[in-house]
Amino acid sequence: MTPTLIGIIGIVVMLALFMTRMPVAYVMAIVGWAGFSIMINQRAGLAILSRDFYETFSSYGLTTIPLFILMGQFAFNAGIGRRLYDTAYKFTGSTRGGLAMATVMACTAFGAVCGSSPATAATMATVGLPEMKRYNYADELAAGSVASGGGLGMIMPPSVVLIVYGILTEQSIGALFVAGILPAVLMTALFVVCVMVLCRLHPEQGPPGDAFTWGQKIRSLSNMGDTLLVFALVMGGLFTGFFTPTEAAAVGAFGVLAVAVIRRRLSWDGFVKSLYETLRTSCMVMFLIAGAVLFGKFLAVTRIPFNIASWIGGLDQPPFVILLVMILVYLIGGCVMDALALVMLTVPIFYPVVITLGYDPIWFGIIIVLVTQMGVITPPVGINVYVVYGISRTAVGGIPLEKIFRGILPFLIAIIVGTLIMMIFPQIILVLPNLMY
Repeated sequence: MTPTLIGIIGIVVMLALFMTRMPVAYVMAIVGWAGFSIMINQRAGLAILSRDFYETFSSYGLTTIPLFILMGQFAFNAGIGRRLYDTAYKFTGSTRGGLAMATVMACTAFGAVCGSSPATAATMATVGLPEMKRYNYADELAAGSVASGGGLGMIMPPSVVLIVYGILTEQSIGALFVAGILPAVLMTALFVVCVMVLCRLHPEQGPPGDAFTWGQKIRSLSNMGDTLLVFALVMGGLFTGFFTPTEAAAVGAFGVLAVAVIRRRLSWDGFVKSLYETLRTSCMVMFLIAGAVLFGKFLAVTRIPFNIASWIGGLDQPPFVILLVMILVYLIGGCVMDALALVMLTVPIFYPVVITLGYDPIWFGIIIVLVTQMGVITPPVGINVYVVYGISRTAVGGIPLEKIFRGILPFLIAIIVGTLIMMIFPQIILVLPNLMY
């Protein structure tokens, strides 16, 4: 049996185990260990199993992940998302679809102190769904804007997916964070335009809410002061090189905690819950990375990544067409796999090809996040959809899954349009990293 055939069998077995709902991290680790043991020997398989898990959990570079997750948990339990939503609502709530627009903008702002797509969706669903229900918004628009807006947390720095991409490709995490700012702003604008068009075509979907005076609007900006301060501190330290990514994450977590304590917004139960959720989520991500590393070692000895890279690189097609093929793989894969798992599984295969084709690795990282953003709202995985569905059951009495999936369709179109714009005009992504670095 050839190494390539063993690798293909390993991939098929892995996909089959995915269908059983077995955790992705365990599947990749088991298949990677078994495949490596078959290719080399069992002793080598056990050695690499222990070494990869130890190196992953003791990696200094990966300490950014639990710290940024902790920052997001403090922000969530301190009610920062609610205050951001209140500010956005006062500026846009009186227009048709204004509450949905406020939800999208609040998602972007909360993503700046969270970095997690499901956490952003959960926060905004808790805050936004009852308000939109109170103003008779259509379930499709209400749930669709929350689930889709939550995906903006994947692009707006600090983003866990960008951190993992930077570690896998040895690219500057600071440069990736800077590169994500303008795309996040552009996607927010496209989502807002999407809501405006929907409410123009179907006015009943987003009735106007209360009107506020300019005095009330200006005063509401104070709700954003602490968020902007923490964001500026974290990103400013990274831009200037004063902080390493790990130090920036620690400063951000402490900053959000300090704001929450000073405002008396974080109870002891909320503090303990933040620590528990950080531990649980961090362990999940670490196991996922360790499993992906182990599976990557198995793929490396089968030479499948190198064969694929050679095959794609040898295609008699323009680089742009080859890039579209890769993006299609991410689109399909995002429908059946978690975004983080998909990135860790595919980047070791596609990254050498991207470099060979001459594309900028920072630009490619942002494009990957944009495309995998679709995966968090598309069936059958669509984790944000299930988060919103679960919260809607307690917040507004439940919204059927089919309505939520219908509601995300217009926003999917907006993501595709945004991705095409940034593929045609890569400087939207690269202008800030080029200036800062």
